[in-house]
Amino acid sequence: MIHPYDHGNSFLYFFSASTSQDFLKNCYQKLNLEQAEQKSYENSYPFIYYLEHGQVYYEQAEKAPLIIKPILFFYGLVHLVKACILTVDPNYPETTSVLAHGVSTRKRKKQQYNFFQDEVKFQKSGLFPYMGEKMFHMKHLEGEKATMGELFSQIPELNYLYSQTEGRNTFLEVNQKKDLFILPKKILDSFHMTESRFIEYMQSKSDSKIELQGSEESYLNLLMKNINTYNYKPFRYSPENSKFYLPLAKEGLIDYPELLIHYLLLYNLSMIARYETEWWSELIKMMPNKDYPFIQSFLQITAKKGPYLIYQYLVDKK
Repeated sequence: MIHPYDHGNSFLYFFSASTSQDFLKNCYQKLNLEQAEQKSYENSYPFIYYLEHGQVYYEQAEKAPLIIKPILFFYGLVHLVKACILTVDPNYPETTSVLAHGVSTRKRKKQQYNFFQDEVKFQKSGLFPYMGEKMFHMKHLEGEKATMGELFSQIPELNYLYSQTEGRNTFLEVNQKKDLFILPKKILDSFHMTESRFIEYMQSKSDSKIELQGSEESYLNLLMKNINTYNYKPFRYSPENSKFYLPLAKEGLIDYPELLIHYLLLYNLSMIARYETEWWSELIKMMPNKDYPFIQSFLQITAKKGPYLIYQYLVDKK
């Protein structure tokens, strides 16, 4: 398998009408959809074009100046997400309502604008709630909100930056050996939980069965089977260093697949890059506070991780 971190090649497998048709037909048959053959034939080219367009946006974003990167990354991700939706909804898009972004941001900018406290609000219809429901079986997202700070704290690769700038960790690194996840017992103190309560908590957050495989003096060994490759709830995964991380915040966005987190961050950054020219330009030129290192780091991370998460979602359906 091509390492999906090289998104220049990662979707090549699908760039053949016959391969894509077989792939979609397999997806539709697993869902017991009628006309699997017909629909897979009709959708094979739209599927390829979504992937191809998305890839081109990402390639151009890598070369583009920082000032327009978020716009290109956001539209790149939108195209890749649409390819994923075609694997679960052969009639997409049935209505124009699903074509909107599905998120809104408040009209700015107050004098004391704080990027970390800036919010996005989830709408009733549009791509965001649609991908949440169709790809991840998440419903009733309407009316929920998330701040940029909450979203950043769900990206494991930003943990180092948090520890450097704020002196706190947002994630705990977890050792893994096949199906065994090894956590230091000090996690129980951070979470204020007993061993059994902690296992219950982990189970409530996971789609996989979790069992305690005996605990050593300073470690908990958790057995987790059948984890899919794009959503390791409650862990997050960094393909950059092939390590797993456990979010240290117990509430908020821990239940959100990381793909949704990237979508929300890129949506808001792309809106800022388009409509908040003065603030955005000053941020890039003056670098007045911690906003710049976090935004710059996130854009470097999402350049690779966005396509990686999409690729894993598709490969999981093969």
